[in-house]
Amino acid sequence: MTRVSARPLWRGRALAMLGIVLCAFSLRSAVASLSPVIELIGADFTVSPTVLGIIGTIPPVCFALFGLITPMLEQRLGIERVAVIALLTITAGIVSRGLVGDSVGLLMATALTFAGVGMGNILLPPLVKKYFPDRIGLMMTLYTTAMSFSTFLPPMVAVPVAEATDWRFSLAMWGAFALAGAIPWMLMLLRPADDSIRHSTPQEAPRTAPVTRPSSGGDEPALTGPIATAPATRRIFGRLRRIPLVWALAFTFGTSSTMAYVTFAWMPVILVDLAGVSAATAGFLLSLFATVSLPASLLVPVLVVRFQATRPLFAFGSIGGLIGLIGLLLAPLPGLLPLWMVLFGLVGVLFPLSLVLISIRSRTPESAVVLSSFVQSVGYTFAAVFPLLIGVLHDLTHAWTVPLLIVAGVLVVTFPAGMIAGRRVTVEDEWERRHGKW
Repeated sequence: MTRVSARPLWRGRALAMLGIVLCAFSLRSAVASLSPVIELIGADFTVSPTVLGIIGTIPPVCFALFGLITPMLEQRLGIERVAVIALLTITAGIVSRGLVGDSVGLLMATALTFAGVGMGNILLPPLVKKYFPDRIGLMMTLYTTAMSFSTFLPPMVAVPVAEATDWRFSLAMWGAFALAGAIPWMLMLLRPADDSIRHSTPQEAPRTAPVTRPSSGGDEPALTGPIATAPATRRIFGRLRRIPLVWALAFTFGTSSTMAYVTFAWMPVILVDLAGVSAATAGFLLSLFATVSLPASLLVPVLVVRFQATRPLFAFGSIGGLIGLIGLLLAPLPGLLPLWMVLFGLVGVLFPLSLVLISIRSRTPESAVVLSSFVQSVGYTFAAVFPLLIGVLHDLTHAWTVPLLIVAGVLVVTFPAGMIAGRRVTVEDEWERRHGKW
C-alpha cells in the first residue's frame, strides 16, 4: 500500500472547514434550544403533553425521511448546493419558531427546522471525506466538538436569555448560526473549484479510479485499487440492506439518537417530577448531561481512527449510561443528580463514535453519502418511536419507572450491534467477501 501524504489543513480548504463547523453547530442547537423554554412558551399558549411528545418525535422522523431524500438531491445538485439548501431551511424553521402563535404553528416550524437538519446530518460525514480525506480524524474531532458545544450551550443560556428578552428571541437567535453556515458553501459555489479537491459529478465520473480506505495506523487513508466511484444509489441501497455490518452501524447510531432525543424531550420534566428541582436547575442538569459529550467529541475520533478503540468506547458509553439511569431510578436525590447525569451523559460517546464509523466504514465520498443516508435513516426511524412511547408509558403508569427501564433496555439490547460495528472493515469489503466484486 502507498500512503497518501497529508497537505496543510488550510490550503484551499478554509471555507470548507468553516462551512463544516458552522453546519455542525447548527444541527444540534436547533434541537437543544426548544425544551428549556417550553414552560415559558406555555404561558402564551397551551402546549399539551401530547404536543410535547410529538415535538420530541418530529426530529428523528424528519431525519429518517430526509435522510432518504438527501442522496437523490445530492446526485442531482451536488453536495455543496444541498448543504446550502439544508442550512437555509434550518434558518427559516428556527426563525419561524420564534414567530408562532399556537401549538400547531410550533409543530410546523419545528418540522421545517428538522427537515433541514435531516439533510445536514447526512451530508457532514461525506463532506469531511470529500474535502479532508487526509485529515478525517482531525475534522471529525472539530465537527463533533462543534455539535457537542451546541448541545450543552442552548440549555445553559436559553432560559436566562428568554427571561431577559422573551422566549421568541431565545428560540430565533440560533438561526443566525445556520445562516452563517450557508455562506462558505455559497462562496465556494461562486468560485472556480480547487483542482486539489475537485471531485467528478456523477455524470462526469470515470468508471474506475483510485480511492482511499481507512488505514490501521493513523488518520491518513491508504490508497487502494480501482473501484466504481459513482455507483447508482438504488443499487448501493439494495446492497447495504444485505450487509450485517451496516445494520450494526444503524442500530448503534439509533441507540445514540434515542438517548439524545428522549433526554432532550423529557429529562427536564423527569427531573422536576422525581427530584422536585426547579425548571432552571433541570435545565442546568440537562446542560451537564450534554457537557459530557464535549470531551467525548474531542477524544473519540482520534481513539477510533488511530487506535481502533471502537468496542471499548461503546462498552464504556453504554455501561456508564446504564449506571446513571439506575442511579436516577433508585436514588433521585437532589445532591446525587449531578453524578447521575454525568454518568448517563457518557452515552454521548456513542454519537461521535457512530459518525466516525460512517466515514471510515466506506471507501469513497459517493458510497459514504449512501451509507450515511441508510444508517441515519434507519437509526432515526428506530429513535423516533421512543420520545412518544415515553410519554404514553408515563400517562399509563403515572410514573417514570417503566419509561426509564425501557431507555435502559435499549442500551442493553444494542450491545451486540456495537461489538459488530467495531470490526475493522468497510462495507465494500464485507460485500466482496460475501458476494464478490462491489
